[in-house]
Amino acid sequence: MILSFHPMIEADKNIICAGREPGESDRKAIQNARAVILPQGCRMSLYQMAVQHCQHVFPNYDAMIHYPGKTGQIRLFQKWQVPHPKSLVFDSVDQWIQSREQLMAQIQFPCVFKFSWGGEGHTVYYIESEKQLDTHIQLAQKYEKTGQHGFLVQEYIPCQGRSLRMVIVYQTVASYWRVQTDSFYSNISRGATVEYDTQPELIESAKLLMIDFCQKTHINLAGFDFIFHEKYQTPLFLEINYFFGRKGLGGGEAFYKLLVSGIKDWLKGVDIKSNNGR
Repeated sequence: MILSFHPMIEADKNIICAGREPGESDRKAIQNARAVILPQGCRMSLYQMAVQHCQHVFPNYDAMIHYPGKTGQIRLFQKWQVPHPKSLVFDSVDQWIQSREQLMAQIQFPCVFKFSWGGEGHTVYYIESEKQLDTHIQLAQKYEKTGQHGFLVQEYIPCQGRSLRMVIVYQTVASYWRVQTDSFYSNISRGATVEYDTQPELIESAKLLMIDFCQKTHINLAGFDFIFHEKYQTPLFLEINYFFGRKGLGGGEAFYKLLVSGIKDWLKGVDIKSNNGR
């Protein structure tokens, strides 16, 4: 039996768990399932129940759980030694204060300051001076009082206002450029335009890196952001978006076609593993 908790994905059995914690009936259904399909925004309690009681669960959010937020993503990039902008990661302001003098010797301006949480570029800042950096460290202190922790200071990469969004759904890949040459930000929500077919050789190089990375980390549903230094052609991992906008993919309908196709392929893989006794 295939069990789906996703409201848009039909299966042998469908359950809606939105707005509530999973219960005993959900657990029993999961135990009886050969494979479980979850929505992108599912509660972690549902995900943990699913992976505890079923061998085949889509999507795989293990990396998101073990390496949370932007700080966690940098640590994941470091673990697998993939190319990414040089980054100093902090779990607290105290870590910064204890080594500030040595850290400042490593930082070149301009640089980029990022809080560990947030999306659409709303917690990402272009920093031009030590004074600006200190202001954002003070802001981090205020956030810590509300329970929000973690930030990073990252090398600024001049990229001509271009970033590559690459979405993977199991083994299906879609990509597009986000372009905004007159701004530090390249988010569609902030006015960036979309290009699909330019610089195909750069797209292909990023795709190869991403697929290899996903095979190692088991990520099978995410939007990866890459940037390229204006003088070099090496793809740099920037961020992993487990929840991402769909406008650049052609809208919600186009995304769900991509999702359904990827899940069908994933289920074929589940069948092969089941037939092999795995």
